[in-house]
Amino acid sequence: MAHKKGQGSTRNGRDSKSKRLGVKVSNGEFVNKGAILIRQNGTKWHPGKNVKLGNDFTIFALINGFVSFKKTNKTFISVTPKS
Repeated sequence: MAHKKGQGSTRNGRDSKSKRLGVKVSNGEFVNKGAILIRQNGTKWHPGKNVKLGNDFTIFALINGFVSFKKTNKTFISVTPKS
């Protein structure tokens, strides 16, 4: 006989929601001011011109324009004005 009741189901049942991280726009795509370009943990991608890094490492656009990626030893994401 078991001395304790089976507790398998009560100890399980916790699962966090996914964070939906990643690139939200592609190269050459038009974005509006304030649009989220990338959601990330840490700085896998770095902000370039007309782009800012949020407290949670989210990269977002400061102006209306076209997205561009530039890869050196780091990958930078920028927004160029529509002109």
